[in-house]
Formats: sequence, structure tokens, C-alpha cells
Amino acid sequence: METWRIVATSAFLVGGLVMVLVGMAQARDRKGVRPGDVRRAALIGLVVVAVVAVLIAYLLPSVVAWGVVGATALAVVFITMWD
Repeated sequence: METWRIVATSAFLVGGLVMVLVGMAQARDRKGVRPGDVRRAALIGLVVVAVVAVLIAYLLPSVVAWGVVGATALAVVFITMWD
């Protein structure tokens, strides 16, 4: 496996896990939420992050992979700094 794939996958995993945590927090903050809703948000988010990480690691071309990593980084900065 090429080095750029390892770096891109690792960078995406860090940003993806932050996005999963943000999604869990938003699910928790909704009114009328049931206890299973936060777990469901975590499960769905982790599955999506895992699938995209595998795609970056093995299938996607470099431009697309780095585009996904960049979009994830921008989303993390935008969502965590929004107030």
C-alpha cells in the first residue's frame, strides 16, 4: 500500500471520528430523544466512516481521496468553530 493512502486514510479517520462525536452530540440534544437514538447515530456514523476509509485505503484515486479528506477537514473546522 502506498504511503499517501495510509496518510489519507489516517487523516480521514481522525476527522470522521470527530464528525461521529458531533453527530452523537446533536442526536443527544434533540427533544424527545430515546436512549437508543444516540447509539444508532454512533453506529450509522461509524459504519459510514469505516466504508469510506476502506474506499480511500484501497480503491479511490488520489485526487478523489484527498478531496474527501479535505472536505472532511473543512466540515470539522466549520462545525466545531460554529457558534
